Amino acid sequence: MREVAFIKRNKDKWLAFEQAILGKIKMNPDDLAGLYVQLVNDLSFAQTYYPKSKTVIYLNHLAATAFQQIYKTKREESNKLIKFFKVDIPAIIRENRRFLIYAFLLFFVSVGLGVVSAFYDPSFVRLILGDEYVEMTLTNIKAGDPVAVYKSGSNWGSFIGITMNNLLVGIKCFLYGISGGVGTLYIMLHNGIMIGAFQTFFGKEGVLWESIRGVWIHGSMEIFAIVIETMAGLILGASILFPGTYARMESFKRGFMTGLKIWLSTMPFTIAAGFLEGFITRYSNVMPNVLSIGIILITLGCISWYYLVFPFQHVKYEIPAS
Repeated sequence: MREVAFIKRNKDKWLAFEQAILGKIKMNPDDLAGLYVQLVNDLSFAQTYYPKSKTVIYLNHLAATAFQQIYKTKREESNKLIKFFKVDIPAIIRENRRFLIYAFLLFFVSVGLGVVSAFYDPSFVRLILGDEYVEMTLTNIKAGDPVAVYKSGSNWGSFIGITMNNLLVGIKCFLYGISGGVGTLYIMLHNGIMIGAFQTFFGKEGVLWESIRGVWIHGSMEIFAIVIETMAGLILGASILFPGTYARMESFKRGFMTGLKIWLSTMPFTIAAGFLEGFITRYSNVMPNVLSIGIILITLGCISWYYLVFPFQHVKYEIPAS
């Protein structure tokens, strides 16, 4: 990328950041730290491609001033893991919010396709879920326990097996973005259609609430995490297809690191979902409705707050989407 294009692309961000550290724009320490990370990335890029440029001198001075300002107003986090979840991920989500929207739109469209297809074509459910699963579920429904499948196996065995499978699905959602996003699109379509067909199947059998109570105790975080992982894959795909003013390899590296961080952020939620499925879901048919609803709302509320609310709280300056 030519230096003129690089400056033009980032000038407004640098000027706003300069005003922030001079106190002309109010910005909380978390936002300032997030912008500082971007500034350091720009400085590194400039040092690599324009080593003798005045741009490097300017960015180096700005970064040094910012460093002093940040750590004068906000004590450095001694635990990098806390900083990762408290500062880095919210900044990434905020900066790439359009991909978050795309991922949710894709999820709702695919679920809708599953619902409509299963509603109007009874054979569609067998095509998606398989004859064996459908027959087993019909037998369980007749026996009065529609989600008996979640009671099979030991607690620990189910927890470990389910968690490993969900982590694998998540990393595929992210890494398949290397296909330009096509692989990520396929995984989300497959999972979304399966969810829609699954719930429609139970609804037509008259046990919709039983399925919701049994599945969404763990599914709230599990499915939400897949949507976030889809976001990571879309970012990776876009970095290859639309490098903008960056060299394609440089764009790919940035997209890969951003997507990887997003996938890593979903791991605690995926593990928690596996724990719930292995230890709690199996008791869904005997626990009070208020407890089932409470678990679903709490788990959904926690992951929703972290990805949809926390990144956008107390924002004084919005980073332009790259």
